[in-house]
Amino acid sequence: MEAEGTTTRAAAQRLARQLRAPATPERQRQRRPGRRPRRRTEEAREEAVFREVVSFTPDPLPVRYYDKDTTEPLSFYLSSLEELLAWTPNMEDSFNVAWEPSECRQPPLSSQRPRTLFCHDMMGGYLDDRFVQGAAVQNPYSFYHWQYIDIFVYFSHHTVTIPPVGWANAAHRHGVCVLGTFITEWQDGGRLCESFLAGDKRSYQAVADQLVLIAEFFHFDGWLINIENSLSLAAVENVPHFLQYLTTQLHQQVPTGLVIWYDSVVSSGQLKWQDELNEHNRVFFDSCDGFFTNYNWREEHLERMLGQAGERLADVYVGVDVFARGNVVGGGFDTVKSLELIRKHGFSAALFAPGWVYECLEKRDFFQNQDRFWSLLEHYLPTHSICSLPFVTSFCLGMGIRRVRHGQEEAAGPWYHPSAQELQPLFGERWLAEDGRGWVKTHGCLVDAWNGGSSLLIRGVIPPEAENVAVRLFSLHVPLPPKVFLSMVYKLEGPSDVRVALELTTGDAGSCHIGGISALNAETESRHRPRPLRVPPIKLTRWVGHCGQQLSKGWVQRCYEVNLRGCLLQDLFVNLSRPPGSQEEASFVCRLGEIQVVDARSLLAPLPQVHAVTVSHVSWQLAASEGAGPPALQLRCTLHWSCLLPRARGFRIHCYPGTGRGSPSRGPPGPEKPMLLGLAFVNQYRIVGLAVAAAGPARDGRVEFLVEPVTKEGFLVPQAEWGRAAMLYSMPQT
Repeated sequence: MEAEGTTTRAAAQRLARQLRAPATPERQRQRRPGRRPRRRTEEAREEAVFREVVSFTPDPLPVRYYDKDTTEPLSFYLSSLEELLAWTPNMEDSFNVAWEPSECRQPPLSSQRPRTLFCHDMMGGYLDDRFVQGAAVQNPYSFYHWQYIDIFVYFSHHTVTIPPVGWANAAHRHGVCVLGTFITEWQDGGRLCESFLAGDKRSYQAVADQLVLIAEFFHFDGWLINIENSLSLAAVENVPHFLQYLTTQLHQQVPTGLVIWYDSVVSSGQLKWQDELNEHNRVFFDSCDGFFTNYNWREEHLERMLGQAGERLADVYVGVDVFARGNVVGGGFDTVKSLELIRKHGFSAALFAPGWVYECLEKRDFFQNQDRFWSLLEHYLPTHSICSLPFVTSFCLGMGIRRVRHGQEEAAGPWYHPSAQELQPLFGERWLAEDGRGWVKTHGCLVDAWNGGSSLLIRGVIPPEAENVAVRLFSLHVPLPPKVFLSMVYKLEGPSDVRVALELTTGDAGSCHIGGISALNAETESRHRPRPLRVPPIKLTRWVGHCGQQLSKGWVQRCYEVNLRGCLLQDLFVNLSRPPGSQEEASFVCRLGEIQVVDARSLLAPLPQVHAVTVSHVSWQLAASEGAGPPALQLRCTLHWSCLLPRARGFRIHCYPGTGRGSPSRGPPGPEKPMLLGLAFVNQYRIVGLAVAAAGPARDGRVEFLVEPVTKEGFLVPQAEWGRAAMLYSMPQT
């Protein structure tokens, strides 16, 4: 059994390498056994050309991985032990591999600071978030208070819940660990458990090996184990061995790996929730990384647990049902009552179903209700810090009512794509004066954006006795290189003379030397305001060409250069100050569109190149045509390409849909801009429902695809470096 597990893992690793290698026609045929490969007619360095004869013969894709109607790729779960044991990685699975590695963070998850676990349980799971490439939906659920949480668990009642890749990407981008769920329930769950726990070790080791392989392949971090059915003595005696083996194997393969046990079964095999860690369930806690208690506890339970947990207080996650079902201390907007007691005794907290604010309250007030919910808890939620460069965000929530790039609308209509969510700041509201005259509030806003679908809105009033207000946006822990460049894009809305500046704080003040910036005052020696660059150095022009200038639709870009030695970047602020000499109350509405902090050395690094773009899984449908012209077609196909993964943050997929234009080896004529199709966060993309004109008699149609890499630093990649593939298609002979 161990040899089989080793072989499966080796196969998964080979597949992962294939995903990162340049695609060739030969490899394409190997990856798609049984499927007719697209015939490549010619290939220049910049572009491959494929030929296709239109066919309306059904060629269905596996329903586990694709929507049966649209063929859009889907996140998926496994419903049985048989499915789990039979799973082996294949190319269809690669759509669900998380692109973002878990970001470096401080303090590390292994520290003994009490943690916050978010257990996401919403209406059975796999809702709008199951669409890997996003969905055109209005008012979806979105979470963005990532700096307050340490662990994200995706929960459903399917046997093996694999977190949708969008959640894994968003969480990892913020330094948050992601767990799936392995659950058994009721009589069927009891039979499932007996089949792998009541026998010898080979049975439970085979299950554990598969769980480890799945987490390793899909790039998430571990499992919540939830056995909610009674067990025989033979089975329950093997549970600690199963947990120990799973935990050990996971730690070997996934550096950030975690296995957490839910308070349900006790050591006798009875299903008997304890609402605490005690002698009846301690054996499970001792066999894994953490213990998630049931929800009906009182303070006396917490007091008793102090002795049971010993030095592992932070590994006990005291459950809080935000829906307030049963006999709980507090849920809903009173969740703070539960959290206050949990922190009083030094335990971690497990918030179950904070999506209550979306499920049970008015959808139109969702953002206000979610911000209110987390603001009530923030006193008991220690934040963590990102500790690496580049640090770039447009504040996009991974959703919007339109798509925007550099302030210009490029696609209208609602969209939701959790993988596209960018780094989110600290949100909140605070008062600047006791009489309530001065205040400041930050929140996400879909009305306008610089990049993506949203921006950060900062509203407030500077009272007469204050000269300015500094709003802390990000907690960081970044050892800084000798020279960094910063950029901020913002605009003031309405008439206002308020001035806007970027500020930063540095640590290691004894040895940190700052050059080229001015300190604000003696009381905040470690807070600095960089001097704006009016004209950027020549080597910066490919990054920012409009420093200090008014951009489209009122946006302004400020650029900064900071020279340092031995410094640690700790915080980013935006400072809003009244005009010099003014003594009046100053109100403001400031919209932040983007912040970038990059190592100057990264400007010298080559930009990523996409190459070896291939086309596969082509299918056609007739579309309704207007007038008496030729019938319109709808094209579905999968693009795959190669790119150095560490260099790209993602990809933008474009096309020139056309017919009978240009020669096969040249791009399409004319200066028109390509049409944006969508975003990808793996090196493949499924095109669905693309309208193209039917080819005429004895004449080829042509559609060209372009894959634009998006750099982590936010640098623009020239179109010459994009990947290209063209497809020539003809109608069947009649």
